[in-house]
Amino acid sequence: MNIDSGRVGLDLRGGWTRRWTVSWRADGDAASCSVQDLVQEPALSSDPMRHFTWRRDQRHRPGLQFLTSTGRHHGAESLEEGSVLLALDFAGDVVDVVSQPMKISFEAGEKRRSHTPDYLAVTRHGVWLIDVRPEALIKELDRESFAAAAEVAVACGWRYTVAARWREHTFAALDALASRRRLRSDPLGLRPVLLAEAVGGRRFGELAAATGCEPVARAELLHLLWSRQLGIDLAGPLIDGSIVVPAGEGER
Repeated sequence: MNIDSGRVGLDLRGGWTRRWTVSWRADGDAASCSVQDLVQEPALSSDPMRHFTWRRDQRHRPGLQFLTSTGRHHGAESLEEGSVLLALDFAGDVVDVVSQPMKISFEAGEKRRSHTPDYLAVTRHGVWLIDVRPEALIKELDRESFAAAAEVAVACGWRYTVAARWREHTFAALDALASRRRLRSDPLGLRPVLLAEAVGGRRFGELAAATGCEPVARAELLHLLWSRQLGIDLAGPLIDGSIVVPAGEGER
């Protein structure tokens, strides 16, 4: 989403990286520094800024989402945040995810405001600072907060994004993959065949048909995709024409 309108009110005069501060928690202790010094601090291994709570009158529903990429559960305060965690798990290259990693204290006009981004995702190819907010619920002050988080991310050499809406096909694909979470046996020995045939990239439908046992092969392909042994591009819908590659092949 476009957050440029929120940048207008930010005080980005010279030296702003020294005036703006960031605070976080690590092993129960609070710490803080200027944005300028943030890249030198262990904020990437911080604890959540606060514990998630639930009340009957809340519209959101906190919970935990297990990520295969990290091997543990991560906190989510809403279904939307849980969806982001699930998408991160299938995005590949995720090393760690911190929920509510830090509080940014920034200047906007003559006021000092604060904002706590929802996630900090560490991947093998860079760090992402992420906010999650349904597009219909985003207000002007939110845009200002998001713009401030984006400036901090740029200053640290990170990337920043706001998860505000999804392409319609995305969760149909994720639901299909997530439904294969349970461990499965492979009595027909199809997995080694599928992994070998996928080298260099093959279409999903062709790969399944080439085994001679297409229905079972399709289920095994979904299991291999879920377990990160194979990968696809989730920017498009999961169809027979989707290119399937071994995990990590795109990095070479």
